[in-house]
Amino acid sequence: MRRWFWMLFCLAALWPLSAQGFDPQKDVGIVVDKGALRLTVPAKVHLKVAFMQVALKPGQSGSLKTGPLPAATAQDELGDGIWRGSVVVPLVAEGLTGEVEFDVTYQPCTEGEGGVCFAPTKRAMKVAAGELGGESTGKAKGAAPSEGLWGLFLIAFLAGLAASVTPCVYPMIPITMAVIGAKGGGKARGFALSATLVLGMAVTYTLLGVVAAKTGATFGAFAQKPAFLIPVALLFGAFALSLFGAFEIALPASLQAKLQGDGSRKGFAGAFVMGLVLGPISAPCVGPVIGSVLLGITQQGHAFLGGAQLFVFALGMGVLFMVVGTFSAGLPRSGDWLVLLKQTMGLVVLAFAVWTLRYIAPEWLSLGMWSVVGLAGGAVFGAFGPADGLLGSFRKGLALLVLATGLLLGLRAIETFTKVDLLPRGGSAAKAETEAWRKQWLEQDLEGALAKAKAEGKVVLVDTYADWCAQCHELDEKTWPDAGVQAWIAANAVAVRIDTDKVRPELAAKLGIASYPTVLVLDGDGKELRRILGFHKPAGMLAFLSGR
Repeated sequence: MRRWFWMLFCLAALWPLSAQGFDPQKDVGIVVDKGALRLTVPAKVHLKVAFMQVALKPGQSGSLKTGPLPAATAQDELGDGIWRGSVVVPLVAEGLTGEVEFDVTYQPCTEGEGGVCFAPTKRAMKVAAGELGGESTGKAKGAAPSEGLWGLFLIAFLAGLAASVTPCVYPMIPITMAVIGAKGGGKARGFALSATLVLGMAVTYTLLGVVAAKTGATFGAFAQKPAFLIPVALLFGAFALSLFGAFEIALPASLQAKLQGDGSRKGFAGAFVMGLVLGPISAPCVGPVIGSVLLGITQQGHAFLGGAQLFVFALGMGVLFMVVGTFSAGLPRSGDWLVLLKQTMGLVVLAFAVWTLRYIAPEWLSLGMWSVVGLAGGAVFGAFGPADGLLGSFRKGLALLVLATGLLLGLRAIETFTKVDLLPRGGSAAKAETEAWRKQWLEQDLEGALAKAKAEGKVVLVDTYADWCAQCHELDEKTWPDAGVQAWIAANAVAVRIDTDKVRPELAAKLGIASYPTVLVLDGDGKELRRILGFHKPAGMLAFLSGR
């Protein structure tokens, strides 16, 4: 009995070290409250917004989906939206009776040293239909519960209002007002033309909401692929060039003249068309704002509700245009400040385009694109112009610093592409270490690593990862390139990296992978010697690898 007692005591003591004492099944609280799910996670734990799903068990009549998901409270290292603390997820139920069984899918991640991202976790739930608002009440098919609906629309309206003051929208206001001809027509006409413009903008966003609802989860999945990211980045680049003054985003003169029309309806068709295209024009800044709304729509699949939300969002975004169109005399006059503002916003949009490609562009291309951003920044801030006064001198100094950074990045891009050092590496030696550690590792080949380790009398170091795992990227950037870690691997192990989420999912069950990153040490026969979960700094990883 004493032996069993001490074994249980040791297991209890070691368990918190395995994943910070967190169980993805037991430690995520889920309750059904007034037609919604309330999920609660402990401190230093978050849920990823993109993995939140609800699905009925097979063989049940009716339907059950998530409503519009609440906005993310923060972002992780990959820029993905996350929730901390408690979050309320509305449910859309229809035609449910009696006892309802459904699954709730979520993905929890622990934070800090040793933090891990668990694989998407599925929890079975069983509640009465009345708690979900799903009793048969004669509602039309596709109708959403009205409880809380006005609150959702208010949030969408406020989000649109906030989006209307983002930098990419404001520079478009003078252009838009010129096209619709609000100036000189009186406040009543300005109001009518502006309302028409906002209506056109609302149509664009409504269609976007319906498409998002109809495409469902495929919409979110496609948005992560190069086929989507590359065109978006090119579109952002085009907007940046327009803001730099390379060209104007405007309709052809002949078409513009036709849209202006004549008589009492003069300008209304042009205003409506301008509203239709205003959404894409302002996308670089408002895209992140509507992203969370679109994600909620794709999750709950309600075409009517999705379109209505984006319609209300567009109305909120159109408030600024209504005000400016009605009181057009209050518009600030064009001048040097407006040119500088537009060019600065163009620089931000260009940087966002480069950032969008950060995970899919080759290293040399990424460095080259950031070099272009730096060179453009030097020009925008006045590196090639005179400096007047103290403020002008400070601005030119900043411009020269940005310009020098762009030139240095350009040289590094050439070095990376040609594999020829043009400058002393100096503080960039860590980059060479990063390349060195990757050369030591096998990719996806566990069998080859086991065979090689057995022949050389070494152990196998297995790093399991997933593309969506932020802590996995931290290991790649901060821990594996460390000289001490590399030296230990070279002397003692055959290292292999395996994507057990997509590339080799069959190994996830075989190796017992429940969260990412999970690092294993195996002997040559494949027997597990040690495992560690989550991101650890070099010192902690060395202690683990050495068995301390």
